[in-house]
Amino acid sequence: MSRTNRIERVAVIGSGLMGHGIAQVFAQNGYWVRMHDTSRTLLENAEKRIRLNLTAFAERGLEDRGSIDEILSRITSTVDLAESVGDADFVTESVPENLRLKQEIFKAIDSLTPRGAILASNTSMLMISDIGREVKEKERLVITHWFNPPYLMPVVEVVKGAATSQHTVERTVNLLEKMGKVPVRVLKEVPGHLLNRIQFALLRETLGLLQDGVAMPEEIDKAVSGSLGLRLATIGPLKGIDLAGIDLFWFGMRDIYRYLDNSPEPQQIIQEKVKAGHVGRKSGKGFFEYRSGGLVDAEERDRDDRIMELLKILYPKKGSDHV
Repeated sequence: MSRTNRIERVAVIGSGLMGHGIAQVFAQNGYWVRMHDTSRTLLENAEKRIRLNLTAFAERGLEDRGSIDEILSRITSTVDLAESVGDADFVTESVPENLRLKQEIFKAIDSLTPRGAILASNTSMLMISDIGREVKEKERLVITHWFNPPYLMPVVEVVKGAATSQHTVERTVNLLEKMGKVPVRVLKEVPGHLLNRIQFALLRETLGLLQDGVAMPEEIDKAVSGSLGLRLATIGPLKGIDLAGIDLFWFGMRDIYRYLDNSPEPQQIIQEKVKAGHVGRKSGKGFFEYRSGGLVDAEERDRDDRIMELLKILYPKKGSDHV
């Protein structure tokens, strides 16, 4: 039987890096959430992280401490996929970026969910037409690409697949807006969507400069966060070109484009780190060194604190709506 357009119950498939944060956002905004993963241990860790996040919000006046248990009561954890999606109005898949795994999940939930329920993927790179290849009602497929940490970052990309209905897009956009998020419509499918295409162009040049010995990691991060990072947080790149003058950028592009990194594969400097197991904070070493601090360490908390302060300035009318 077809469901109404009202969205009340949400399922989040995958409770890891992004999934637990997405579940938290829905629960904070009054939705009933079933969070699914493959083991009770993973789900218990996700529940602990959500409580830690909410406690941090309460300490900063962004959440009422007395509401933490109420928010958590809206989240039910289960290892049973059918139970998690059986009465869902909106399903968000947030498992690792493995096309075959995502295809299997979507094939399964297609037959388990009510007709009319929206099936969304949080994929950062893949296309929904590929992920939902075996879904019968392809008009209800959409990508909602959240950014880490999802409980803080305002923007969520809403990517329309080749068969996605406009009705599905608008329902998804409206849902995100009700939660204080900033949905960005991406009008057609391309690998990496919109923002990851921009991000990886920046990362390719950054790694090229690092590999060529132009600057040390600390100096590169300091340079970007204290200049481009600040400016891009207030206006986007195209408005920045307008304000400085398109003609000035045009002259600069003619001079610099030929020198920019155009590596078709990841540079040697990052391949070597992956091979050595130096994959960042989770291994204790990447471009920098880290000490583990449990589920949420000092580096992550410091990042979140800085983002929260910026959100107060950049979205003053919304207040804490985006968290």
